[in-house]
Amino acid sequence: MVGRGELADAAWERIAPLLPGVDGRGRPWRDHRQVINGVLWRLRTGSPWRDLPERFGPWQTAYERFARWEADGTWARLLEEVQVRDDSVGAVEWTVSVDSTINRAHQHAAGAPKKGAPAGDELEDPERAAAGQALGRSRGGLTTKVHLACDGRGLPLAILVTPGNVNDSTAFGAVLDALRVPRTGVGRPRRRPDAVIADKAYSSRAIRQTLRRRGIHAVIPERTDQKANRVRRGRAGGRPPAFDRELYKARNVVERCFSRLKQFRAIATRFDKLAARYRAGLHLAALVLWLREPRQDHLSDRS
Repeated sequence: MVGRGELADAAWERIAPLLPGVDGRGRPWRDHRQVINGVLWRLRTGSPWRDLPERFGPWQTAYERFARWEADGTWARLLEEVQVRDDSVGAVEWTVSVDSTINRAHQHAAGAPKKGAPAGDELEDPERAAAGQALGRSRGGLTTKVHLACDGRGLPLAILVTPGNVNDSTAFGAVLDALRVPRTGVGRPRRRPDAVIADKAYSSRAIRQTLRRRGIHAVIPERTDQKANRVRRGRAGGRPPAFDRELYKARNVVERCFSRLKQFRAIATRFDKLAARYRAGLHLAALVLWLREPRQDHLSDRS
């Protein structure tokens, strides 16, 4: 019997062939499903690793495998594989929505070990060290910002974490560069969506030029101050940017995606000290969302 929040049989069958067969010492792994369910339990509840229920095995095993698979890119590779499978059957909708959300960092997320001062014997700047772990300080305390690009169904395609005080528009290029879905056969990975939908925070000349240069349709409303400045300049202000109001109505899919990701309490509140571990949790949560989506190849077989 599958417990609450654990991998269903169909989801396990999809990722089981993709998992490593042996550990770093060449010993076979036989408890992948149990360990992954333990990692999911911790991700869903936000509890400390030491509070992992006994049915998932030793908490050290779950934590070490989570950390090992973060280091070797297994979690990111699993997410990429399910994206490739859906894209190969035409299930991915390449009208991409981009947005960000700020998540509060728990006090336990601070204090990651330093790897030495950047220059000589000088002490490392605490603010610089926090920024290196995607922690930003504001009036509300430490925060991490999650930048997301999702397809037209609201499934994550690219994930980026930055300090919470980073402006959305400055991270847009990195999010766009992170869009990459390899082909099942020959050919370059798919990196260019048909359109990008974003809110007014992304309304800048640089972003519009970037999308135009790559042949991507921009669906971004103009900010009120930008419109006023353009009108004030008269003919010198140029024409207003094209804006598809009907297509913009689909922007809510990225908000719904954030809501689904934040059902995992270790995502809604950051407890991980290392940004890489927090990002790995995001990859695993995104993988669960993809696995919950009905498989298009099975649906086509029924029809």
